[in-house]
Amino acid sequence: MNISKDLYETMQKQTAPKSKSWKNIPLAFCIGGLICTIGEIGIHILTEFWGIDNKTASAWISIGLVALSALLTGLGLYAKLGKFAGAGTLVPITGFANGVVSSAMESRSEGWILGIGTKIFSLAGPVILYGTSASILYGLIYYLWQLFQKLWQ
Repeated sequence: MNISKDLYETMQKQTAPKSKSWKNIPLAFCIGGLICTIGEIGIHILTEFWGIDNKTASAWISIGLVALSALLTGLGLYAKLGKFAGAGTLVPITGFANGVVSSAMESRSEGWILGIGTKIFSLAGPVILYGTSASILYGLIYYLWQLFQKLWQ
């Protein structure tokens, strides 16, 4: 069957779901902002009321957000939140934790080693690889910049 490009585009427009970006974009912004606000409130509570320094409080809140995201993913609640909030749940730290846990859950039937042990890094691997590569590249650029600044002085 040979379909022309115009006919294909017409058929695609008729069957594709209509985008509700007027609703989805503000909702994603608000939910993502709410997740970040919860993190900031947690940092404020730890620094102001418990006397923990800002760097340590940020680390503990990050750990808590990752753990909460993993727990909600395991209970099937993060997927429901994702359907409701869309891209707003992809706030980097919680979205990353959701991706790692989801990969592990999907492959658990294949066993601990060949399933969970290998598939859990299907998302984390590229992030770690490119994050490490980028940090090395940026560090090298910074080092060369500092070296040239000393030579120019």
